[in-house]
Amino acid sequence: MSEPRTLRIDIWSDVMCPWCLVGWGNLQKGLEQLDGEIAADIRWHAFELNPDMPAEGEERTAHIARKYGSTPDQSRAVQGRMREAAKTAGVSLDYEGSDPAPEAMMWNTFAAHKLLTWAGEEHGPEKQTELKLALFKAHFNERRNIGEEPVLLDVSESVGLDRAAADAALASKEVAHKTRAEERAAWDLNISGVPAMIVESKFMIPGAQPPEAYVNALRRVAEKVPA
Repeated sequence: MSEPRTLRIDIWSDVMCPWCLVGWGNLQKGLEQLDGEIAADIRWHAFELNPDMPAEGEERTAHIARKYGSTPDQSRAVQGRMREAAKTAGVSLDYEGSDPAPEAMMWNTFAAHKLLTWAGEEHGPEKQTELKLALFKAHFNERRNIGEEPVLLDVSESVGLDRAAADAALASKEVAHKTRAEERAAWDLNISGVPAMIVESKFMIPGAQPPEAYVNALRRVAEKVPA
């Protein structure tokens, strides 16, 4: 039996983005259908949905209403649809901590992206993905302030990354420069929304797609790109 074809998938994403988690869940379902046929080498890249978000953050329902010109009721309805899409994708956007639940907030995510850039470069794509998923969990399921450096260091440590090295990465001008370069690359690639997946540096899959869409797209790429 031949080895599965491995395709590189570069994902531009924000850890505040519920559709990015939904897209990840559906991509995993698609890859399960392709088991033995196609495997993925996944790398995450920085994209800030709210680069001007202040340090104090903004309550989520109010943020969605303000950003998209909707009423609070419409904003809550959007969040309900997101939660249902997440369940279908096999992931969760629900708070899973103890009561009373803290407010659902939006935070500035540049520091989180710096950690992801550093983790990918220093520890490889699998550890970077582990950190990415831990940040999703900290934000959506635990409602922690992932704009705060102590929280980011706790999350890094929880996936086996050295706390002092992660702290140094957060303070590094070089890491910040590389992260900004990733954000600029998104614009150069005409990425204006996330998730955006680029397969084998050539073929873009925009938005959170159903599993079958990922299956079909990855098969088409595997046919077009020489092994």
